[in-house]
Amino acid sequence: MTHSLSPATAPEPPRQSAGDMPEGAEFERQIRQRNGRSRLWLAFFQVAIIVSIVALGALLFNIINMSFGLVAVQNEVSPATVVIQAAEVDLLAAPNTVSGEDDTALAAAVAADANAIGVFGFAYLQEQGDALRAVPIDGVAPSAVTVEDGSYSLARPLYLYADGRLLREQPQVAAFLQSYLAGVNGVIEEVGYFPASPETLTAAETALAVALASAKPGDATTGEIAVGGSSTVYPLTQRLAGEFVAAGFSGEIQVESTGTRAGLAGLCGSERLSIAAASRAINRYELDQCKKARVELVEMRIGTDALAIAVSAANEFVTGLSPEQLKVLFGGVELWSGIERTWPAQPVMRFVPGADSGTLDFLVEHVYGDLTLTDLPRDVLEAAVVNSVSAGVLRRLERDKPMAERTDEELAALVNERVIKPRIVASWPMVDSLFDRTAIEAAVAESFPEAEIVWRNWVNMEFLTSPQSSIPEQSGVRTAILGSLLVIIITAIFSVPVGIGAAIYLEEYAKDSRINQIIQTNIDNLAGVPSIIYGILGLAVFVRLFEPLTSGNLFGLVDPTTANGRTILSAGLTLGLLVMPVIIINAQEAIRAVPRSLREAAYGLGATKWQVIWSHVLSNALPGILTGTILAMSRAIGETAPLVVVGASTFISVDPTNAFSKFTVLPMQIYQWTSRPQPEFKHIAAAAGIVLIVLLLMLNMSAIYLRNRYSKRV
Repeated sequence: MTHSLSPATAPEPPRQSAGDMPEGAEFERQIRQRNGRSRLWLAFFQVAIIVSIVALGALLFNIINMSFGLVAVQNEVSPATVVIQAAEVDLLAAPNTVSGEDDTALAAAVAADANAIGVFGFAYLQEQGDALRAVPIDGVAPSAVTVEDGSYSLARPLYLYADGRLLREQPQVAAFLQSYLAGVNGVIEEVGYFPASPETLTAAETALAVALASAKPGDATTGEIAVGGSSTVYPLTQRLAGEFVAAGFSGEIQVESTGTRAGLAGLCGSERLSIAAASRAINRYELDQCKKARVELVEMRIGTDALAIAVSAANEFVTGLSPEQLKVLFGGVELWSGIERTWPAQPVMRFVPGADSGTLDFLVEHVYGDLTLTDLPRDVLEAAVVNSVSAGVLRRLERDKPMAERTDEELAALVNERVIKPRIVASWPMVDSLFDRTAIEAAVAESFPEAEIVWRNWVNMEFLTSPQSSIPEQSGVRTAILGSLLVIIITAIFSVPVGIGAAIYLEEYAKDSRINQIIQTNIDNLAGVPSIIYGILGLAVFVRLFEPLTSGNLFGLVDPTTANGRTILSAGLTLGLLVMPVIIINAQEAIRAVPRSLREAAYGLGATKWQVIWSHVLSNALPGILTGTILAMSRAIGETAPLVVVGASTFISVDPTNAFSKFTVLPMQIYQWTSRPQPEFKHIAAAAGIVLIVLLLMLNMSAIYLRNRYSKRV
C-alpha cells in the first residue's frame, strides 16, 4: 500500500537556530573578522620572533665584539733585561774574571798582562797611553770619526739624571748642572770622550730650564751636592766639579764612582743623590722605581763614549774581534786558542766592570742582545722563577707540576709570567680594532711608547685551563667550569628523580582530594617564585640547619674553609629545589599526553599498575620528561642570585675536589668580572659568556641526543 504526502501535510524544513552557522553576508563578515584577527596575531608573533632574534643577535655580537680585539702589552721587566742580567751573572762567574768599579785599576791590570783583555770607557784607554791598545770590532776601531758616523758599534751615550723637585729646592744643585752643561763640550775631549751635538745640548738645557721654571731664588754658592753613578762619567764630572768650585762654590761636592745602576738607585731610593751619572739610558724597571718614589726625572745627555775592548800593548795576536768571537770570549772560554786556533794556548784574563756598572749592561746587551728566554739554561730559568715568587706561590706551582718535570719552554713561560710580567695597559673591542687601527696605534704611541700592539683572542686554551687571578690577562675559568659542572651534577642527581617521582604520584596515584589539590597548586606557584627566595631557603636549611651534612663534618671530610656549610653540596641542593617545580610540571604534562587506551590495553593483558607505569607510561612520556629536564638544567646553570646567598666565592683560585669544597660558578665569575673597573675584565667576562653558552649548548645537545636516541628505541 502506497502512502503519499500532500503539500499541506509535508514537514517544514528545520529552522536555523541562533547558534547555527550564519549564511550569506553575515557568514562572509564573520570569516573576514576571523581572518583579520588571525593576521593580526600572526603579525604579532612574527614581530615577537624578529625582536627576539634581534635581541639575541645583539647579545651575541656584543659578547663576540668584546672577546676579540687589539691590546697594548707592556712588560713590567723587559725580556732583554732578564736575559742580560742572566748573562751578566754568567760573565762575572766565568773563570779568570776580575770585576770592579775602578776603571783606572782595571786598565792598569790589563796593561800589565799580555794575556789580559779589559772593558772600560775610552778615557781610561787614553789614560794609559801606549800601554794599551784598542781592539777593532768588525774591523772598526774606536775614534771620533767612527763614533760620529756610527760605524763603531760600541759607541754609547752619556747622561746625567736629576730630580726636578730637588732642583727647585736646592739652588746649588741647579747651578752646578747649568755650569756642567755650559762647560762640558769644552773639556770632554780632553777627558777622553766625544762631545754632544749642539742640538743635543740645547735639548738638555731646555729640560733643565723647564724643571726650574717655578724655582724660587736662593743661595747657590753653598750647600751639599752628591753625585754618584757611572764610572765612565766619573772623570768628566770630577773635572767639571773642580771648575765649579774654582768659580766660587764654597759648599761640598761629593763625586763617587758607584756604577750606573747604583747611581740611579741612589737618585730614586733612600740615599737620594743630587745627581746620577749614567753610561746608558735609564731602563724601564729603573724608571718605574723613580715613578714610585715620585721623582720628577730630568734627563740630560752630555756626550758620547766609545766603549773600548782593550789589550796590553804587549799582546800582538789579538788584531780584531768579531761579534761571534766576543760572545765566545765573554762566555767563559779559558784559553785564547779556544777563540782562534792560531792564538796561543794561554789563559784568558778578563777585567770587566762590576755588577752595578752601566758599562757591563751595555757590553752584555751588545754581545748577547740576540738571545731569548728559551736560550737560557734550565738552572737560570728555574732560579729566576724561585727568586721572584713567594713561598706560597712556589708551593702551588710545585703542586701543579714540579720544576724538575717542566720543559725548558714551560720554565720560560713561567719566567715570562712571574718575572717579566706582561701587562695589558689598554684594550679595544673587535670592531674598533678592525676599522680604527690607525687611531689606536697613534694613541698607544703617545700614551704607552714602550707597549706592543697585538691581536688577542680572549677565549683561548690558557683561559680555559687557568684559575682565577687578580691580573685579567692571566685569569681563567678552570675553577669556575669545574664548580659549575659539580653543582649541576648534584642538582640533577637530587631534582630529577624526586621531580619525576612526584609527577608520577600526582598523575597516577594521587586521588582528587583537597590535600592533593593544595600540593598541585603550590607546585604551580613555586615555578614562579623568584630565585633569590630559594637562595634564602637554601641558606636556612642546607647551610645552617644541615650544616653537619653539607660541610662534610658528618663524614669526617670537613674543610676548615667550608666548615660553615657553604659548599658545592649546599649549592646543588638549593638549585635542585629551584628547578624541581619545572621538572614536575613538564613531567606531568608528558604523562598526561600518554593515551588512556595504552594503559587499558596493558591492564587487559594482566599488567600491574607499576608495570603499566614503568613499561608503557614512562617509556612514552620520557621524551617530554627529558625536554623539561633540559629546560630545568639550562635555568640552573645560569643562576647567580641563589648562589650568592648560599655562599659562592667571588674569588677563588683553588679547584674544587669534592662536594664539600668551596666553589664558584661561571655566572658568578662573570658577575664578579663585570663589576671590576678595569676594562680588561670586561673582555674576559665576555669570553666567559661565550664559554658558558658553549657549555650550555653542549649539555643540551647531549641531553637531546640521548632523548632522541631513546625515543627511537621506544
